[in-house]
Amino acid sequence: MVIVKEKSYYVLYSRDRKKVLGKFRTKKAALKRERQIIFFKNMKGKR
Repeated sequence: MVIVKEKSYYVLYSRDRKKVLGKFRTKKAALKRERQIIFFKNMKGKR
């Protein structure tokens, strides 16, 4: 995932930058959401 600063927001994009995964006011919030996405992505097959 890629975090890019655009105007007053930090935007979280997918790796190929085709999908916007969220817009955040702080970089800390964007990093937190990125960690959440990775966590749930890895939990998918562990049941």
